[in-house]
Amino acid sequence: MIPLQERRVPAEFSLFNLAFRPFFLLAGAAGALLIGLWLYIYTSATISTYYGNGLLWHGHEMLFGFAIAVIAGFLLTAVRTWTSIQTLSGFWLASLALVWLAGRIVPFLPIPAIAVALTDLAFLPLLGMALAWPLVRSRNYRNLVFLALLCGFFIANLLVHLQQLGLTRTALDGLHGALYLVVLMMLIMGGRVIPFFTERGLGTFTAKRRPWLERLIIPLALLWALSWALQWPRTALLTAALNFAAHLVRQSGWLSPRIARVPLLWILHLGYLFMTLGFALQCFSALGWLPASLALHAFGAGAIGSLTLGMMARVSLGHTGRPLEIPGSIRLAFALMLLAGLSRVLLPLASLPYAFAIYTAGSLWVLAWLLFLLHYSRILIRPRVDGLYG
Repeated sequence: MIPLQERRVPAEFSLFNLAFRPFFLLAGAAGALLIGLWLYIYTSATISTYYGNGLLWHGHEMLFGFAIAVIAGFLLTAVRTWTSIQTLSGFWLASLALVWLAGRIVPFLPIPAIAVALTDLAFLPLLGMALAWPLVRSRNYRNLVFLALLCGFFIANLLVHLQQLGLTRTALDGLHGALYLVVLMMLIMGGRVIPFFTERGLGTFTAKRRPWLERLIIPLALLWALSWALQWPRTALLTAALNFAAHLVRQSGWLSPRIARVPLLWILHLGYLFMTLGFALQCFSALGWLPASLALHAFGAGAIGSLTLGMMARVSLGHTGRPLEIPGSIRLAFALMLLAGLSRVLLPLASLPYAFAIYTAGSLWVLAWLLFLLHYSRILIRPRVDGLYG
């Protein structure tokens, strides 16, 4: 491994020192702006963009815009830690962030459709190359699995764009595939960091890990994603049930009553529980008892929202040398995000207008991300408090 070259006097403007900084800031802004715009589009039922259909734009931007920004920031930062090799910073990190930003803007510009597609598709290969270099150079082959997942995201995004170019009818397949890949990534990373953060946050606690179960997690999740993507009804029901049971047992080994006193922990645990709920809801939808959209939003509005918010809040403090303490505004943001997920899943079951669930969940989600931006923007822009470069 090549040791990191730390600079003791980082610049006052440190946004491009390490990838979590710009991408978490962009993700927070996207979380607020994209859902705010979606609420407007849902009202007007029109959108004059490359995507044409407002629902398609919403799904694409939340997965390939918001979620991928979080993943990029997390992976580029984590790979630096795993390999002890500096990942993108400075000009090159700013350039990668601009490519991501261009993908969000070009659908609204009067340019050829192929130019929109190529601009948006460019980000994932560039991110993959930025991750591959330190992983291969340090022979950290265990984590090459994330490159395989990024390839899957690229294929899913390509399926969306092929439909928009009039070549296929695969956009919905691409969106579902991307959602399943995000869930798979959260299952992998959640299994690594949630028990670790719990042990660090509680001090005297040791999480129980079951090696036999950990060996089953990825194969079970892959079989689950494949069976739902290919619409194998019996296998889909079985794999959803198996994943529900597996993750209940998995998470039970990470729990302690003291977690309730640590917001940076309970948001992660409740976010992970949303994924388990998603598997249960998929069982009910496979049996024809509930709409399939409830499970999808348990994964999306519930799990992705809560886990990304909690992880970004924790990682941003740790990697800027700050105490792992949050103000009341971020505790409120955590509560609002959990309520947003619950509202999006449960309110459609009530005898209320469907739009009420959309507006309630969306408004809570936007408020949560605005509170995140209000507190964390200055943390992400300013240097570490310990004088290190990062």
